[in-house]
Amino acid sequence: MKAICFNFAIHQPFRLKRYRFFDIGNDHYYYDDFLNDDIVTRLAEQSYIPAAQTLLRMIEQSGGAFRCSISITGAALEQLEQYVPEFIDLLRKLADTGKVEFVAETYAHSLASLFDPVEFEEQVKVNCERLHSLFGVKPKILRNTELIYSDELAPQILSMGFKGCITEGAKHILGWKSPNYVYSAASAPKLKLLLKNSKLTDDIAFRFSDTSWDAYPLTADKYIDWIASTPAEEQIINLCMNLETFGGMQPASSGIFQFLEALPRFAAERGIEFWTPSEAVSKLKPVDELAIVHPISAADEARDTSAWLGNQLQREALHKLYEAGERVRLSEDRRLKQDWWYLQASDHFYYMSTKHFADGAVHSHFSPYETPFQAFTNYMNVLADFLVRVDEQFPLSVDNEELNALLKTIRNQEREIEALTREKESMCKNLEQYNIEHKTREAEPAKPAKTAKAKTAAKPRAKKVDK
Repeated sequence: MKAICFNFAIHQPFRLKRYRFFDIGNDHYYYDDFLNDDIVTRLAEQSYIPAAQTLLRMIEQSGGAFRCSISITGAALEQLEQYVPEFIDLLRKLADTGKVEFVAETYAHSLASLFDPVEFEEQVKVNCERLHSLFGVKPKILRNTELIYSDELAPQILSMGFKGCITEGAKHILGWKSPNYVYSAASAPKLKLLLKNSKLTDDIAFRFSDTSWDAYPLTADKYIDWIASTPAEEQIINLCMNLETFGGMQPASSGIFQFLEALPRFAAERGIEFWTPSEAVSKLKPVDELAIVHPISAADEARDTSAWLGNQLQREALHKLYEAGERVRLSEDRRLKQDWWYLQASDHFYYMSTKHFADGAVHSHFSPYETPFQAFTNYMNVLADFLVRVDEQFPLSVDNEELNALLKTIRNQEREIEALTREKESMCKNLEQYNIEHKTREAEPAKPAKTAKAKTAAKPRAKKVDK
């Protein structure tokens, strides 16, 4: 039996407004609300809403045979709730079918997994809580930002309670191996890995409406034939793409929605099923361990992290940002923490890429800036103001050793408070139990005590009766 495992990603960053050097220290609001509203609303109308409606019809028309998964960032959820609440209602309907699995993401679509393990875990946790509160689901599978993964992350992902992780089927990692199997993580064998089939994914996401493509036009029956023709022992085809592929990257006029809706019918004819990621990792055993020493991702041809760390501008911005992590987490300023998350969105650093090859066109397509240098300058102006606000609460004059000592003291105090709280609760329970028992004894009627003489006198009478 062969199965298709769809994962549709939804993310939109809080894009920054034009922020000048002279705004530093004077303006603490960084976002272009008009642009964010315009982009999210337009994408929802062109892509998200019709795509979700299509998925609902596919589930209904197939009698529940069609299944898929969705991953959505907290940043996207916030904007959709604000600008397009009707799409949130559609996501609830998809969740209620029981055929759509919600996969965990980082809340801000951040690069925290590469720089700050504590922040990474916190963002994934908050994202899961948000999904549970909105849709009543508890994610069991993780899709890190842009499918970023390495052996170093596997033990942490497993310790966070996830059964599997979706990542890129990078050629330089797989070599002769196929992505169409379930693998286990070399550094945490209990964690299962689902690898994206890049070729079959990109056929839909990037080549579908390309008239110069030798396989154009792509039809649903042709696509299913390609999947059916893969070796019989290759049982799972993981297709991971942004939901905006449908109606966004590939316009509705290209026939992309009709193509998607026709897939279940042709798949059923060829005996191909649709599984969610959790079903895939529960039904299939890993064929091998997969070692990934250096981080991989879904970005660019290199499938590494150079899309965000490829030049000095990007590295400088990221290091400056994550140096503030410990200080921000100490803060009780809700707005400061919110800005901290929004500024971590990987998109800001993607816009700074200076790649000049074919990938460069992709980077510029998504960027609201004219040049990578403009993106860097604008971001660093915003970051400078943000760091001033952090410094006001936790001055830079406090060096790392002092900060670590302060953190240690605070954590020790927290543990001591927790221990005292538990001791207090225990004492209260004991006191409550004592009072209950004491009141019970007082309420019981007193029994007349028998004297020794009475007991002695009673014995002869008992013997006399026996005779």
